[in-house]
Amino acid sequence: WYHKPVINEELLQSLPNLKVVASSGVGIDHLDLKLLSSYGVKVSNTPFIVSTDTADLGMALLLASSRRLVEGHEMAVSPDTEYFPADWLGVEVSGATLGIVGMGTIGYKVAERAKAFEMKILYHNRNQRKEEEENAVGAVYCKKIDDLLQQSDFVLLAVNLTPQTHKLIGKRELELMKPTATLINISRGLVVDQDALVEVLQNKVIKAAALDVTYPEPLPRDHPLLKLKNVIITPHIGSATKKTRWIMMEEMAESIQAGLAGLPIPREVL
Repeated sequence: WYHKPVINEELLQSLPNLKVVASSGVGIDHLDLKLLSSYGVKVSNTPFIVSTDTADLGMALLLASSRRLVEGHEMAVSPDTEYFPADWLGVEVSGATLGIVGMGTIGYKVAERAKAFEMKILYHNRNQRKEEEENAVGAVYCKKIDDLLQQSDFVLLAVNLTPQTHKLIGKRELELMKPTATLINISRGLVVDQDALVEVLQNKVIKAAALDVTYPEPLPRDHPLLKLKNVIITPHIGSATKKTRWIMMEEMAESIQAGLAGLPIPREVL
């Protein structure tokens, strides 16, 4: 849970009877699958149950950032506030363009929610979705990520962390975005070059960022991202609802029981 304990060679050597590693959530970037396989250890995760809550959080971050909810709350409760300024404004969500990078289960659920907000939806993915799936949410495929970045008012990241997506969004990609655009990350912190993100936010190259993930987690308390008004950070809570976490635990236990009994493991990662 939360990548603990660290599954390294030292641990595997100390556990000669280990049969299965059950990992919470969908991401497996913290596990060396080849190393585990070499010890005859099987791996499972909980990829499907997390998607609804994570998509909900993606929309929550989009809305909170666009309407400046955190800043607004601080103003409303501050003992120094004497009046609410009339020129304190957010940006429109309805009719805005949302670019989704990674149209897997989570990305598609975000698109379903964005459609209800009358957003225009672009997406970039390794593979184009079926036409009927695109039509159901009104999504338009961008073969090149650059096209999505240049057109979107909000860019939401929902990709798995792999060698191909490591720092997928760097300085070049951030500078392609509109100066009025917001970056939302519900995938993994390392999908974004964090130093480049700090620089473009400080220099107002993009408008804002809303992040459920960073690297490391939590950030050092003196990190510049924590000092920026145009940033919202939540503590990696994409799947953090009572019902979902309970089901995740149940699925992990099922995988462990199957592994110990020598049965096919539900949700095995191959």
